[in-house]
Amino acid sequence: MIRALVAFVILALTAPLAAEEVVADLSRREVAITANFDGSDILIYGAVKREETQPEGRLDVIITVAGPSQEVTVRKKDKRYGIWVNTESIEIDRAPSFYAIASTGNLETVLSRTSDLRHKISIERAIRSVGAPSSVENAARFTDAVIRIREDNGLYKQYDNTVFLFDDTLFSTTIDLPANLVEGPYLTQIFLVRDGVVIDNYATAIDVNKVGLERWIYDLAHEQPLIYGLLSLFIAITAGWLASAVFRYIRF
Repeated sequence: MIRALVAFVILALTAPLAAEEVVADLSRREVAITANFDGSDILIYGAVKREETQPEGRLDVIITVAGPSQEVTVRKKDKRYGIWVNTESIEIDRAPSFYAIASTGNLETVLSRTSDLRHKISIERAIRSVGAPSSVENAARFTDAVIRIREDNGLYKQYDNTVFLFDDTLFSTTIDLPANLVEGPYLTQIFLVRDGVVIDNYATAIDVNKVGLERWIYDLAHEQPLIYGLLSLFIAITAGWLASAVFRYIRF
């Protein structure tokens, strides 16, 4: 056992370092969702560390920010006998609640399909949908529908040519986070790409959490639903009574 451990340490120490590595950081690692939260932005920056001379070929940087993944049920509606009804549905196993991707160039040109398949970088690859029912034809259109809807809601974004790379060494970009965020860790990844192939990547996380009144209401609704319901009813009755009293006062 000791000999195996010593051999492993020697092998790790003598293994050649990667020619190029990503060193990165974020302007902030926590986002607080308050009652008046209207979105935020994160500055992501870093550098390319080299142990030897720079290799030949085009160098690009791709940055992704992915919110907590969720299962999604997608249903198709058709009009039957004058009524809109659900006719087909599939379960998407994993879809990020938020996904933003920024790159130094056009994503389709700077990233090879092989690297995209391996690292699940593009929006289409970040969504996992397997095992669609055999009765459903062209299951990919359901995934396309999820992407289209979330793009319209500002939850899926692709920013081509927005990562600034200086002298093939320093890079930076800004990712906008919308107001309708889901709580949880937002996985942030920086991919170093040369000639379309990912040669290194760096991963960290941004913590998004509700605070203050938003946190109290959320916890009350999930931990004490009866009290939350009674409180909501009381507020609705009180607001209705106040509105009626004000109306009567103004009228008379």
